[in-house]
Amino acid sequence: MSETAKINIQGKETELPLIVGTEKEVGIDISKLRVSTGAVTLDFGYKNTGSTTSDITYLDGEKGILRHRGYSIEELAEKAEFLEIAYLLIHGELPTKEEYNEWDNEIRRHTLVNGDIQNIFDAWPTGSHPMGQLIAMISSLSSFYPESLNPNAGEEAKMRTITRLLAKMPTICAMISKNRLGHPLIYPQNKLTYVENYLNMTFKHVTEDYELDPILVKAMNKLMILHADHEQNCSASTVRLVGSSHANLYASISAGIAALWGPLHGGANQKVIEMLEAIQADGGDAQKYIDKAKDKNDPFRLMGFGHRVYKNFDPRAKIIKKSADEVLAKLGVNDPTLAIAKKLEEAALSDPYFIERKLFPNVDFYSGIIYRAMGFPVEMFTVLFALGRLPGWIAQWKEMMEDKHPIGRPRQIYTGPTTRAFVPMDQRG
Repeated sequence: MSETAKINIQGKETELPLIVGTEKEVGIDISKLRVSTGAVTLDFGYKNTGSTTSDITYLDGEKGILRHRGYSIEELAEKAEFLEIAYLLIHGELPTKEEYNEWDNEIRRHTLVNGDIQNIFDAWPTGSHPMGQLIAMISSLSSFYPESLNPNAGEEAKMRTITRLLAKMPTICAMISKNRLGHPLIYPQNKLTYVENYLNMTFKHVTEDYELDPILVKAMNKLMILHADHEQNCSASTVRLVGSSHANLYASISAGIAALWGPLHGGANQKVIEMLEAIQADGGDAQKYIDKAKDKNDPFRLMGFGHRVYKNFDPRAKIIKKSADEVLAKLGVNDPTLAIAKKLEEAALSDPYFIERKLFPNVDFYSGIIYRAMGFPVEMFTVLFALGRLPGWIAQWKEMMEDKHPIGRPRQIYTGPTTRAFVPMDQRG
């Protein structure tokens, strides 16, 4: 393969270097294109533009491959604990037993949040969206830990900020749940694992005991692993872009959470349940909506099917489908919307229309079903996505800072008016 690509602009030929990744991905390095030619590239949505090199996650949408630091998502989801994956993403290697214990203990020591944070929660209007609360609360942590504002802090200080954020995120997410219900906060318990602690803080009541179900813990652990990182998606690239200004970690992650909120990104699992509820409200006829999805003149679109990156199947969906079946069987949930979901799933996996168009159930489809069966309100679904994605965002931010990336500054092609003379207001017609 040639080590350069040639581009001819207005008769002037320029050679651009090729960058080849460890998985043989090929990119054209255009970092000097404007200097050499005066031209820039135009790529709406950055679908063909690499903004960075990265050692964290490899994704092949055509082959349905997802690997973190070289480890397949199938193995990680089946064999690992969530905090192991967090360590892997952030530190680059799976931890030894000693490293894991130290990592786990350090996180357990920082799960409590400052009491003044409750005062902030008390000020929220009734019914405010959990994602809006999460964005504000994570950003506010920089006020409680002002040392995080120093972009040149040493490795020890940086890791302390990372540890605090990982530790406090489940507590804050649980506080959001309890605050919505008007219930008192359940404090974290250091004897519980990361995932167990979150479920306990969310579902336990002060008036009664709460017994953790191993099947639900396993499903939650798996869901969080499956969401831990997904390469340069909208929220991850947002974290990198904001962080490139040397904004602190809390602010950068808060920006990523804001990007995740959109229904085209992290809000997709919520849209799945809202779709199922709408079908149920219309009589529960799943076949009617399968037919509507097939009708090219009908604006209805199935949520939770297909994927913008995965072209044949979503490897995460294959993994989580088993957990969905286990959770539903364990809980014995009698929910008409979940029955509709089953019918839609059957159609997508057997109907030639869906198979030919690669409209397979994705991770958002199954995660929404599991969350609903476990008792999470639909408004919390994207918060759960953020909880799982946190290690990936941190890893992306950390890598960007360590590689000393310059501040992000995309270019544009101007399409507005050319030079015009200012007209005083009293002379404008």
